[in-house]
Amino acid sequence: MLWIKSFHIVFIASWFAGLFYLPRIFVNLAMVPPQSTAERERLILMARKLMRFTTVLAVPAIALGLWLYLGYGIGRGPGSYWMHAKLAVVLLVIGYHHACGRMLAKFVANRNTRSHVWLRWFNEVPVLLLVATVILVVVKPF
Repeated sequence: MLWIKSFHIVFIASWFAGLFYLPRIFVNLAMVPPQSTAERERLILMARKLMRFTTVLAVPAIALGLWLYLGYGIGRGPGSYWMHAKLAVVLLVIGYHHACGRMLAKFVANRNTRSHVWLRWFNEVPVLLLVATVILVVVKPF
């Protein structure tokens, strides 16, 4: 079980690294001048590759978490309300990941309507989600 938990943590950390950086690329894309097509294409390429890699990391992170929950019963049983809250946060992370994919599609189609300021705030969301997850898992407040 400790091997599964270790790899779960590694994949979660890697997944979040991608979620931290991908919106940063979006901020830069939103600031690219219209005439700078080479810069835009380079950033689009970087974002596509990072999105693909981040998605590849998300799959084992989720699968290993399910293995811990369903296979070993971690977070099940009485007094495990923290796990219900953590699973809700995980759903928010998956939703955030999906939102990043939708934003990338808009950038590729040159239909982005978000400002770089909005995207800077959007970039902070995974930090809050990670903090919430760590507190729920370590402190188990309820």
